[in-house]
Amino acid sequence: GIETLPEEAGRAAAEVLVLEFANEARLFVPVEQAHLVSRYIGVSKKPPPLDELGGARWEKAKIAAQRAVLDYAAQLLKLQAEREMLPGHPFTADTEWQKEFEASFLYQETPDQWKAIQETKKDMETPKPMDRLICGDVGYGKTEVAIRAAFKAVTSGKQVAVLVPTTVLAQQHYENFAQRMADYPVRVDLLSRFRSRKQQSATLRDLATGAVDILIGTHRLLSADVKFKDLGLAVVDEEQRFGVLHKERFKEAFRGVDVLTLSATPIPRTLYLSLVGIRDMSIIETPPKNRLPVETIVCPYDERIIRDAITRELARGGQVYFMHNRVGSILNVRDRIRELAPKAKIDVGHGQMPEDELEEVMKRFVEGKTDVLVSTTIIESGLDIPNANTIVIDRADLFGLADLYQLRGRVGRSNQKAYAYLMLPRHQMLIGEARKRVSAIKQYSSLGAGFKIAMRDLEIRGAGNILGTAQSGHITAVGFDLYCRLLKKTVSRLKGGRPIGPPEITVQLDFLALNPGQAGQDKHEAFLRSDYIADTRSRLQIYRRLAEAETRKEIDKLEQELRDRFGPVPEGAQNLLRLGRLKAQAAARQVNWIEVEQGKLKMRRKADYLQVGNRFPRLNPGTAADLFKQMESWMGKLTR
Repeated sequence: GIETLPEEAGRAAAEVLVLEFANEARLFVPVEQAHLVSRYIGVSKKPPPLDELGGARWEKAKIAAQRAVLDYAAQLLKLQAEREMLPGHPFTADTEWQKEFEASFLYQETPDQWKAIQETKKDMETPKPMDRLICGDVGYGKTEVAIRAAFKAVTSGKQVAVLVPTTVLAQQHYENFAQRMADYPVRVDLLSRFRSRKQQSATLRDLATGAVDILIGTHRLLSADVKFKDLGLAVVDEEQRFGVLHKERFKEAFRGVDVLTLSATPIPRTLYLSLVGIRDMSIIETPPKNRLPVETIVCPYDERIIRDAITRELARGGQVYFMHNRVGSILNVRDRIRELAPKAKIDVGHGQMPEDELEEVMKRFVEGKTDVLVSTTIIESGLDIPNANTIVIDRADLFGLADLYQLRGRVGRSNQKAYAYLMLPRHQMLIGEARKRVSAIKQYSSLGAGFKIAMRDLEIRGAGNILGTAQSGHITAVGFDLYCRLLKKTVSRLKGGRPIGPPEITVQLDFLALNPGQAGQDKHEAFLRSDYIADTRSRLQIYRRLAEAETRKEIDKLEQELRDRFGPVPEGAQNLLRLGRLKAQAAARQVNWIEVEQGKLKMRRKADYLQVGNRFPRLNPGTAADLFKQMESWMGKLTR
């Protein structure tokens, strides 16, 4: 946390961050150096063991993470280089058919979706094979991106493979693709265990002759007997749910072919920005128009509420999820719901059922043949069931925040009003962490609001999915934020770009008080007062962003944000912004040391002092704004 250290001999009072180490050792970091500290967020929920102050373990973990990041980035760049060497197929620019097909889309594309479509088509029109990842929540329009890419490939005379992790998802994609392309001479087919042997043989025969344009299926598509006449595009949905062997197989099978990967796992923006330049990615974050927020009701377990919720949903022709996360008692729960809603068709699904049986249950629910699905958390994240608009979560206190957020996201995928009932045992309605978690979900019921907090651990899991298991270990060792910073720096270095990160410049100005403890001694304030930004976390965040800003433009934007969020910027905060601008100017002039002592300005480039006419410039007395203006003026006279 933050503390104010009292004044002691030889040291002014100071506002500091307090870091705790093993053996109850504490380290104080001045708030103006808050950017040197990053919050630890790991992949698992277990808190990490504390290191000893001055011990070697942390340094070793950081070095190991740096090496791993270097290997990972180099491997991705190598793959990218290899793909660029492969002879790909440049698809033609949009034909009249393509334009007509896209215009037949019933909805208005969201800005993110439109951007993802344009990026994908642009990739397809280049000679190198595409390898693009599209991230976005279910129902946010990833499938339409894939459908347009597939149509483009087919109208250019190529075939398309659509690879999905489960049979039910394959069926859903098949219906979506077939429905969208019904008015065009495009043959969409399905290879699935829901098809007879005879049907499968006919499909494979037609695929080999080129009569099938788009084939959708599970990893069965990777079997030796599946032969395309001229494959041009592979769409892989939920890649992280395939095993390592399958991934290796489709790398081999799709060599030289354009690959479009779809993922419903949210990915942190920091990771996305760190991977820019070594992984082509599009993120769809904007929800479709007319999407209503899910109404969230936190209540004690009450069978009357359950009965009314089910009755109301079925009365409007909808379907209900009932989440009960304990397999041992799930059949008793089903029987109780039968008594509460005798006319409802009820099915049970849980992870201990044989896979085929579970798929049949999910298929019936997707097709609308089941009214209420009583299940554990195995509801597939990839499935889009717009007709299911009520979810009841029994013992919501036993779920983590991210799990609750994801489960609530199963409903509200159409323009119908959706309801989520989070039920707690009566005795827990007013106590403890579980209640806090559940209330947080209720608080963040508006679309995308509070998304950042609730999704954080989900995102980190998503990061693990995208980066792979080996990298997850290093995220655990050094924390997610530091890992992303290391990755971003490494990518920039490997690509021969300029170094990334705030310039390392030493600034010692005797006329500034950098924290409250130094204020008043004939010094100008240059810090954020707690009466301007009361929330400690927000204050630290602004300090960090200011320290990490690399250009004057970034600092100007930050100043505008301060005005919008906290009101007119006081003089102390203005001086902090001026200091940031001075550092940005120094970095542009390769100055790495600035010191002002009793009006004398000393600047250094590497080890050499910079003088004007063989002497150090002197600053005329004045306000802090005057002094900064003079320093910037002197620096402007230096050659670059």
